[in-house]
Amino acid sequence: MQTSVSLRAAVGCAVAALLIAAVIVSPVAAGAKYTSGGPVLSASIAGSNEVPAGQTVPLNVVVQNSGLIDSKMVGTTIVERTDLPNTAKSLTVGLGGASGIAVESDPQMVGDIPGGAAAPATFMVRIPSGTPAGTYTLPLALTYTHLASAEQIGGDSINYQYREVRETIPLALTVKPEAVLEVVNVTTESLNVGTEGYLNLTVKNAGAEPATNAIVRVARNGQSPVTPVDSSVFVGAFAPGQTVHLRYRVAVSSEAGAQSYPLDIMVSYDDTDGINRTGRPVTIGVPVGGKIGFAVVSAPASVAAGEKAVLEVVYRNTGAAPVAAAQARLSAVDPFTSSDDTAFLGDMEPGEEKAARFEVSVDAGATAKEYGLDSEVRYRDALDNSQISDTMKVSVTVTPGGSLLGSPLVLALIAALLIGGGYVVYRRRKGSA
Repeated sequence: MQTSVSLRAAVGCAVAALLIAAVIVSPVAAGAKYTSGGPVLSASIAGSNEVPAGQTVPLNVVVQNSGLIDSKMVGTTIVERTDLPNTAKSLTVGLGGASGIAVESDPQMVGDIPGGAAAPATFMVRIPSGTPAGTYTLPLALTYTHLASAEQIGGDSINYQYREVRETIPLALTVKPEAVLEVVNVTTESLNVGTEGYLNLTVKNAGAEPATNAIVRVARNGQSPVTPVDSSVFVGAFAPGQTVHLRYRVAVSSEAGAQSYPLDIMVSYDDTDGINRTGRPVTIGVPVGGKIGFAVVSAPASVAAGEKAVLEVVYRNTGAAPVAAAQARLSAVDPFTSSDDTAFLGDMEPGEEKAARFEVSVDAGATAKEYGLDSEVRYRDALDNSQISDTMKVSVTVTPGGSLLGSPLVLALIAALLIGGGYVVYRRRKGSA
């Protein structure tokens, strides 16, 4: 019995000794206390900060936290802090615009940026066409919090104190110069409704960018009836302030009227970095003359049924442009027939009149009334394109047929009788001789 008690006491002493040894050997957990240091934020544009005018581009911004911790204290009685004082927490980044430059993106939540780390943010920036070249300052607004102090209460709790910071960092954005078209003068040659003509332009490089391999193009504006036939002219070197004269061939729809219609003009070129760029389009007004047309101005002709007659029809050029090699054509329909339905008019100036003659025959059984025969004029415009006028009506009045002597059948019978009578007389004279 005494042996068992002694054994238990020995085991207890051994365990106690081991526990004491463990306490002596095991290190005591220590906490850290930071006495100074905070976030230090800076920002920059990633890549090139040069952008061309007339475009909407993504602007990549990098926010860098270079804040350091100057010193810290370590001790067994210090409770470890959760946040570091140089961490920018819940960072929100917003980019503002400048004169002529618009930012189309809302402020962005970036999150926490520890000291020595960086975070990106992307904003869509629109630089309108015509924005003067130069360097613009865009304000980058930063809003974040950081650990200002941490007060330890007792041996197991900490009271954190955070501070909100608002600061603005300026970002420099450079708008590159560009070639800008300025239309100095607009004139047209032989440009009328339904025809082709020439558009003459005098344009100037009103921008600050020296353009090389410049090509000035014209393009249809929406549903405008003016459409380019030759749409581009190579200019080559196009220096700032230089003026060039350009000529284009354009066509006008026959559905248009006599007025000005829009047409777009733009320049594509290589900039000083060798990058091909297209300048902002400029809309111009193109004056269009009235439609080339003809009218029948002669009085209605009169033809008797069963007769053949020559109709004289007078045509007037009622358009605003001269025509060349005009030919008039008359469409003969029942009860009319014609073996000569085309007449040459030649060149005609606006307002000029010329007569055409057509030979027609009228059936003997034609109803006496006024008829309208279709007529048209084929001509060549100023660019030697073949054109056909609208259809016109030539009025012809058919009157009742004349006496029997005017009938071809009666005339034939009379002729046969005269020939027969003459032959009989001839035979009698010859027999009596």
